[in-house]
Amino acid sequence: MKNPPALEQLIESLRCLPGVGPKSALRMAYYLLQRDRKGANGLALALSDALETVGHCQRCNNFSEQPICPTCNNEERDSSLLCVVEMPTDVMMLEQTQSYNGLYFVLMGRLSPLDGVGPKEINLEKLIKRAQETVDDTSIQEVILATNYTVEGEATAHYIMELLKARSIKVSRIARGLPMGGEIEYVDSGTLAQAIVERKRVN
Repeated sequence: MKNPPALEQLIESLRCLPGVGPKSALRMAYYLLQRDRKGANGLALALSDALETVGHCQRCNNFSEQPICPTCNNEERDSSLLCVVEMPTDVMMLEQTQSYNGLYFVLMGRLSPLDGVGPKEINLEKLIKRAQETVDDTSIQEVILATNYTVEGEATAHYIMELLKARSIKVSRIARGLPMGGEIEYVDSGTLAQAIVERKRVN
């Protein structure tokens, strides 16, 4: 027995979510229609509203309802620093540390040739333009690369580093090593090796 066409369309639409296969999509669709129609309606309205109103900030490329997002418009932030991250969630994590008060640029991904993700797909042209811009009489003095320490993240950081160095823009990379509160005996050898390589002088 086949599902009604509208239900099949819902199941197929849910499969666009990351990590959701046919069975998971089927369970979600059945749950929304049988157990939580009010929630399903709220989800549909919220999704429709987000698609209508949320775009990308013209400066940092993060999600925003305005042409320039509140972070980029915040005059109290250090507009000479630009931190490059892969995703909006990375911005949220960095903001929680309360240790960075500069501006951001969100790539919305990372270089991954096998997945068809190249420089154009992660807005590198827009990043280079932003790094060379002068906004309110302030130019970018340093670009901090805060992509992930994965193979793709490292490749992305290296690629951006070469592009920016060719334009005489100062570039730095976030450090890596032992986590705060971590004990050496429980740290993997790769992380420990990197902590030794990137050690800092203290006197």
